[in-house]
Amino acid sequence: MPLKITTWNINSVRLRIDLVARFVADQAPDVLCLQETKCPDDQFPLAGIKAMGFRHWAFTGQKGYNGVAILSRFPLLDIARGAFGGNDHARSISAMLAEEAGAAAGLTIHNFYVPAGGDVPDRTLNAKFAHKLDFLADMTSWAALGRARRRKSVLVGDLNIAPYETDVWSHKALLDVVSHTPVETEGLEAMRLAGDWTDAVRKMMPEPERVYSWWSYRSPDWSAADKGRRLDHVWTTADLDPNVAAAKIRRDVRGWERPSDHAPVTVTLEF
Repeated sequence: MPLKITTWNINSVRLRIDLVARFVADQAPDVLCLQETKCPDDQFPLAGIKAMGFRHWAFTGQKGYNGVAILSRFPLLDIARGAFGGNDHARSISAMLAEEAGAAAGLTIHNFYVPAGGDVPDRTLNAKFAHKLDFLADMTSWAALGRARRRKSVLVGDLNIAPYETDVWSHKALLDVVSHTPVETEGLEAMRLAGDWTDAVRKMMPEPERVYSWWSYRSPDWSAADKGRRLDHVWTTADLDPNVAAAKIRRDVRGWERPSDHAPVTVTLEF
């Protein structure tokens, strides 16, 4: 039994609901995790979501910014909304697949939207960067506390950090740029190790292959310039290593009309 899980920073779910529908019709994910939905809960476009075949969902949102959602073809249990980084921003949600998911039942999905961190990589000069580092530290503590009991779990989301040299178009040029600074990349790796997570995308697309999931709106010809970064991730617990069957980044979606600056990332688990 294959289970397709997609993560996608959609940059406004209401504005881009037609792109979501187009992607779902083409790729048919079983679970779609969205970040930066920018939508209060009472305005989430459920009619469109239902029309795509998703009958189960968990989301938490805010007006104009943040927001995360898990959309599923299977019932969801144990829905939880997390608080990280010292505030209650809508940046984390988790849920477990119910018995209707068959062999995948009991799989827990954690969906995160880590703060971008602003432009200045100095916590003393930039409150947004300090918030990002605090959020990451809270995630590390959460991962360490849950390591002994966490099984059959997937962590997805826009983590806003490109951890490896081949996750960015130029390691040298971006060492002092937020998303690839040493304090961020080392912090993300510490969090991954604390939870004993496997980077499923890199498992299927190992280094030295260059892998990107984000291209800036500021580039007039993003595809030709190809100055990308891998900010979007899918991680699995060690017990799921044998189940990771495929990983795919839909770069072409970044070229659709009025796109998000992130491409959808899909990992297929085979049970």
